Amino acid sequence: MTIENVFTEQGVNNLLNRLDKVTNDTKPQWGKMTAAQMVAHLNVAYEMTLEDKHKRPNALARFLIKLVAKSAVVGPKPYPKNGRTAPEFIINDDRDIDAEKQRLKAYMNQVLELGGDSFHNRESHAMGKLTKDEWNMLFAKHMDHHLQQFGV
Repeated sequence: MTIENVFTEQGVNNLLNRLDKVTNDTKPQWGKMTAAQMVAHLNVAYEMTLEDKHKRPNALARFLIKLVAKSAVVGPKPYPKNGRTAPEFIINDDRDIDAEKQRLKAYMNQVLELGGDSFHNRESHAMGKLTKDEWNMLFAKHMDHHLQQFGV
């Protein structure tokens, strides 16, 4: 599995080119999300990282997440199809795909501009400090998984 580097222009452009192929009419190969909900779902990881928009889990929950989920989220193994997700990532309402794409592109460009060094040992919302490689996995692997889900 090759994962793009969200801290390089080429990596971001490769992901954005795939994202641009997703439309309201793009159907998932698995799962229940619409294309617009999927893009909104991807935005949540950036919201948790770049904004103070989501409540942080308590210390016990963070410990358990770090213990149980961290290696799956930031490790090299691909995510399983139809895997469980945290409640904060579940998008049930209708979304405007173009607005969600614009938000995602802005977040991705913000991460690119900040650069990998600014993420090294940065505290995550729920998993403690992550290396810049783990941050890259968090963003790029998640996006790749859902782009594959929608066949792009």
